[in-house]
Amino acid sequence: MVYLLRLTICVVLLTCVYANFKPFRAALYSSWITCNHTKTLDLDVSQIQLFFYDFQNNFNLSSTIDGAASNFASVYNLDVTRRLIFFVPGYKSNIGRKTEELIRQTFKDVPNIYLIIVDHSPYTSAKDGMIKSYERSVEYVYYIGRALGNFLADLHSNGYPSKNIHCIGHSLGSQMLGYAGTTYQNRTTESIWRITAIDPAGPCFSNGFIEDHVRSGVAGYVEVYHCNAGGLGSTAVLADIDFFMNRKGKNQPHCSGGIIPGLAESDAAKCSHKACIKYWAATVHHPGWYLAWACNSYESFTRGSCAANEVTIAGYSNPGNATGVFYVSTDGYGVD
Repeated sequence: MVYLLRLTICVVLLTCVYANFKPFRAALYSSWITCNHTKTLDLDVSQIQLFFYDFQNNFNLSSTIDGAASNFASVYNLDVTRRLIFFVPGYKSNIGRKTEELIRQTFKDVPNIYLIIVDHSPYTSAKDGMIKSYERSVEYVYYIGRALGNFLADLHSNGYPSKNIHCIGHSLGSQMLGYAGTTYQNRTTESIWRITAIDPAGPCFSNGFIEDHVRSGVAGYVEVYHCNAGGLGSTAVLADIDFFMNRKGKNQPHCSGGIIPGLAESDAAKCSHKACIKYWAATVHHPGWYLAWACNSYESFTRGSCAANEVTIAGYSNPGNATGVFYVSTDGYGVD
């Protein structure tokens, strides 16, 4: 009885402590944060690192972004018939994090590809606290995206064809790719073959201008996967195709809250946001997974009212010939 009383008191106290705590998601949508998409500051992003992997030949190298295309071409005889997988992670990420390792492990056995992972952490780390660091990161998104587009255009100038470039971004990395795509177009008059945006960042973007989003037109085909829409992910439906994963694309089945208000909500949002990467990466080796149905609402999808509608494949093997809003269930595939 005494134990239960103490436990109750602890829960009440923790609830009081966290009652005024703004979880990551809520804080980043609040009036506390300043969203600056200014494009006239010409911020320096020369400390971006690019990590290049040729798994077939057990070769890798890295370079800062300035002159990276020439560095890679001079050191290595690039096979321009291979597909280039160009991965851009999100806020608080770096080359040593789990997401980057997941991408490395996912593609290490895929034939006829190169992999480049971007590390923009000097500009998007969590230093200075949650709010200030996210504000700073958002301010850098345009400049990082422009630098990435210039790198890819330089690679194109060294003979790499647009049709073999597949850019994949998560969260802020997805929004960076919107700018990268337009920069590439301006430089080459061509388009990157495909941009895959995995739960594009919502805070500072969902209610922003269209030109600040990854969207249809910035690549030959733009696909978006929503897993925490309205939370850490964007609610915007602007791509050639938007996939909503599980529960309206807002939260994922295995990502539940705990007993502490606010903190649990934040953890659940982060869990759903990260789940998108796992779902998508799993399809690289399981091309038949995740059938997706065109549907006008999640409610209609769950009732089975869209069963006769257009069907396509979500993930790495998406054929790229469908457009619109599609709903996906990952139930039964063992990914969490």
